[in-house]
Amino acid sequence: MWSQVYDPFGSPALSTLAAAIPVVLLLVMIASGKVKAHIAAVIALLAAVAVSIFLFTMPAGLAIRAALFGVVTGMFPIGWIILNVIFLYRLTVERGYFATLQQSVGGLTTDRRLQLLLVAFAFGAFFEGAGGFGTPVAVTGAILIGLGFSPLAASGLSLIANTAPVAYGALGAPIQGLASVTGFDPYVLGAMVGRQLPFFSLIVPFWLIWVFAGFRGMMQVWPAILVCAVSFAIPQFLISNYINPWIVDIGASLISMACLVGFMRIWHPKEIWTSPALRTRDDSAATLARPAPLGAGTADITPRRASREEVIRAWVPWIILSIIVAIWGTGWFKALVNPIFTWSYPIPGLHNMVQKVAPIVAKPTAEAAVFAFTYMSYTGTGVLIAAIISGLVMGFSPLRLITAWFETIWVLRYSLITIAAMLAIGTLTRFSGVDATLGLAFAGTGILYPFFGTLLGWLGVALTGSDTASNVLFGGLQKITSEQLGLSPILMAAANSSGGVMGKMIDAQSIVVASTATNWFGHEGSILRFVFWHSIVLACLVGCLVMLQAYVSPFTSMVLH
Repeated sequence: MWSQVYDPFGSPALSTLAAAIPVVLLLVMIASGKVKAHIAAVIALLAAVAVSIFLFTMPAGLAIRAALFGVVTGMFPIGWIILNVIFLYRLTVERGYFATLQQSVGGLTTDRRLQLLLVAFAFGAFFEGAGGFGTPVAVTGAILIGLGFSPLAASGLSLIANTAPVAYGALGAPIQGLASVTGFDPYVLGAMVGRQLPFFSLIVPFWLIWVFAGFRGMMQVWPAILVCAVSFAIPQFLISNYINPWIVDIGASLISMACLVGFMRIWHPKEIWTSPALRTRDDSAATLARPAPLGAGTADITPRRASREEVIRAWVPWIILSIIVAIWGTGWFKALVNPIFTWSYPIPGLHNMVQKVAPIVAKPTAEAAVFAFTYMSYTGTGVLIAAIISGLVMGFSPLRLITAWFETIWVLRYSLITIAAMLAIGTLTRFSGVDATLGLAFAGTGILYPFFGTLLGWLGVALTGSDTASNVLFGGLQKITSEQLGLSPILMAAANSSGGVMGKMIDAQSIVVASTATNWFGHEGSILRFVFWHSIVLACLVGCLVMLQAYVSPFTSMVLH
């Protein structure tokens, strides 16, 4: 058994710099726009292997096995979800259902700002709650691109919108993961997160429209933004604190969508903003957004107005998807199928061969490496079943469904390679202790720890692409460090998840999903540059709130114990 080494150079500063090499290299290559995302991911993975072996003294055999373990976990369940969501999307496009869906959304409102609120924020939050793991960005990005938004706008705005709901995504998976490593009641953790994120559920819709349309454009529709934000934030708080953390996103998103659609029936902005272009220059179309005459910018939407029956049929595949994904995410369904349809495989030469030590854990703990192939309960399997059912409903033959699925694999080949490499990096850094070294750097900030501990959650999601994974990664460290500093461990455990949601928009996995959904392959660097500073600023705002909750009355009264 090999014990992790967190300070191989005997200097925390040097060890932290060494640990940061793979992540910094990856972000620089992607942001440069000169290196394809899948090539950058593979290069960063090789760098992570080298850092783990030569700098952090991890045995080469363990490092290679950890990386391969990450490749497999990258494909299942993450890649599996993305593959089948895009498969369903391509089927609806081929039959013309997606064009009708776009027209029906456009029929609710022709104002692009209101379309963003409805699709990117509210509708995206529903898919985050039901499935998570890239599903909301894939679906909303595809819808927005079909509505006429530029690839950069569709990708970047979907990523910004998919933040505040993330902590309760996939039916509360991040909260459950956090509870599993901290030992705290998931209901208490979910309630504490529910006393942090609703502030940002109020902010993000305004932020989203400000990024797209500028301050003046945002102020023109502030009543609708306020309705959308309040009708999401209040249910988010109430459900998380008084019901449970599993259905927060689904309940809040449905209420928000209903309130927004109802409000749009009685209120309309004085100026209808029909230009889908960003207010700033983007890489795909160097045009500035200006309010255009009603109907402008809609040439790509079905010219003939669809009948009521056609609109209903267009929504059927997505209704099927929503129902099946919601069932697949429930605990009773997993308990029903997992005992029958599960293949657990302990990775030889890796399982229980790596030991976490203090100060990351209170006592030495062996790191499990078991690939649980719960293939029937994977969200991606539910999506595939929904796609097959929808395909048959849409009139596809079984042979065409099979050929279309393999065509989707070919279209997504580079994206799947990227995702596999990203998860390989995240898994390797966890087993090598590289991520813990970065975490300890944040933990050494003393009185400022509530702020930097929140950013630790942000870093965890940026590294792993998952709020669940970040919580599992740093939840124990948050508990131990906060107890040593005399802070509430529940506050800091929750802060890890709340801060992590803002890292969701810059993790490479989400960026690749966004570029894939919008068919903007090779432009991942443009998307990263677009969202990077928004991610950092919002994460810092979460950190400031946590600082207030840690030290300043009356915010301290919000902290659960």
